[in-house]
Amino acid sequence: MKKFAVVAAMATAFLGSTAYAAELEVTHWWTSAGEAAAIAEFAKVFEEQTGNTWVDSALAGSGTGANPVIISRIIGGNPMGATQMNTGRDAEELIQAGLMRDLTDVVADLDIDSFYVDQSLLEPCRYEGGLYCLPINIHSWDWLWLSTAAYEKIGQPVPTNWNEYVDSWPALQEAGILPFGLATGWPISGVPGVLMSGLGGSDLVIAINRDKDAAAVRGPEFRKVAEAMDDLRSVISPDMMVPSFGDVGNQLLAGEAAGNIHGDWLAGDLQVAGGVPGEDYECLPALGLGDQLTGGGDSFYFPILPEGTDPAVIEAQTQLARILISPEAQLKFNMVKGSMPIRTDIDLSGANACMQKAIGLLGNGLLPSGDFALSSDTQQQMQDLNMEFIADDSITVDDYVERYASIIEQAD
Repeated sequence: MKKFAVVAAMATAFLGSTAYAAELEVTHWWTSAGEAAAIAEFAKVFEEQTGNTWVDSALAGSGTGANPVIISRIIGGNPMGATQMNTGRDAEELIQAGLMRDLTDVVADLDIDSFYVDQSLLEPCRYEGGLYCLPINIHSWDWLWLSTAAYEKIGQPVPTNWNEYVDSWPALQEAGILPFGLATGWPISGVPGVLMSGLGGSDLVIAINRDKDAAAVRGPEFRKVAEAMDDLRSVISPDMMVPSFGDVGNQLLAGEAAGNIHGDWLAGDLQVAGGVPGEDYECLPALGLGDQLTGGGDSFYFPILPEGTDPAVIEAQTQLARILISPEAQLKFNMVKGSMPIRTDIDLSGANACMQKAIGLLGNGLLPSGDFALSSDTQQQMQDLNMEFIADDSITVDDYVERYASIIEQAD
């Protein structure tokens, strides 16, 4: 745990001020270089505008690893002041248990319905008339990242879609370049969903992620996804994997790996490393094949603090909730994070080429992501299956399809 220094000694009048500075612990799972730089922007604005101290509590392991820790603390009576958390079943159970703060009155004067770019983002935050979380960005897994340097080495243009990319693998292997870079652990979990969207289409995504239709998993469209996963494991193996997705970004910039499927938060790490889209790498939304992105975003929740908590800490909660969705904080955070802001009323002319592509697709609506429709237990089962499939060639495509269908059948 670390504390970001208080930047301003006097709080500004933007959100009112506390009688004296309070410390507010904020938990999240943003631990890569780009993610850490982005969350620091929120911390700076919070401290500058309130005089309070942001106490940073980063948890490793992304959502599937961090969520159980966050949930355990809240249920166990040791809640943090604010926490990043995926909207979905886990959060809903905490709301039903009366452990999350209703933010309706906190943001009542902000008219949030008028500036959220997609109202579907707020739907998972609403429960029985209350508002229990605030989406602070729009993220999507649906990106194919390609290395300019790798394709210069083989004398080929950078592919413009998934099919061209797959066709380039033999030339890349002959040149000693890894066709697909991959980090160990959770980053494989998003790959099938991206393939579902790009290869299977929007109907398949909705059938599986929203409707939990196991028959769709056993159908011909999902089989294309399974076969693409089989293709991927033919060019990667556990001994080729690197520790983190940020390391894959470095491989792309160096031309050591040609491509990667990963969420748009990779853009933050590429930016920190000095990469420029269109020059050092290319980013293809929906594999260059589709016109919609799956996605939702990161949301912040504010647990109900124990009886006897210093009122200044509760006020700091209120101030942070409002700051996270303010124009200033939204612009500063998302320009570093690589995600799309939730506001429609801020100037995005400075957004890089990848974000501009994403903004161009927002008008087509967002497809439901499995991160938000499925419980963390179901997501963990899928992640385990995907990791096992990549590592073990003896698991056939048929086996993979059937095991995936079984998970969907049992999903709550």
